[in-house]
Amino acid sequence: MARHQAGGRRAVTHGSSDAPEAVEAAEEKADGRLGHLRRRLGRSDLAAVPEVRRALRELLRLRGDPGRAETAELLTTEMVTNALVHTEHDAEVTVTLTAFKLRVEVRDFVARHPTMHVAAGGDSTHGRGLMLVQALADAWGVRAQGVGKVVWFDLDLDGGGLDLKGGGSA
Repeated sequence: MARHQAGGRRAVTHGSSDAPEAVEAAEEKADGRLGHLRRRLGRSDLAAVPEVRRALRELLRLRGDPGRAETAELLTTEMVTNALVHTEHDAEVTVTLTAFKLRVEVRDFVARHPTMHVAAGGDSTHGRGLMLVQALADAWGVRAQGVGKVVWFDLDLDGGGLDLKGGGSA
């Protein structure tokens, strides 16, 4: 596992598998995961963005931490939209939830790394995505993967809010 700094916050780089689209329920797995989500998104399919947000919300529903869930939805929306708008290729979203961390990875099939832009003034909606990720994620980064890259972020969770034995909120 390689460590590096990204966006002024802790970043850990690791590999990920290329399994088909899957959603796992929020129950503890042998590897410590509480849940896992994988979605393949078609080229420029912006209608998929709210679907990914809904699936993420459902995965996080049992956590009982609405502030982190809202942050996760916002950052995921930004990264998925960036991948679909700026690459004109398919994308793949992978979400891994453990008791202490949420990791969201968005893979696209363009090697060019994203650059952080200063947002245009006024009411412009462009140029804020990576700035939000940098400001709100506990760690984030970019890594090359095959014919493309993965942009990812982590949100640290307090480990509370999920009763693994009873299956409900604590």
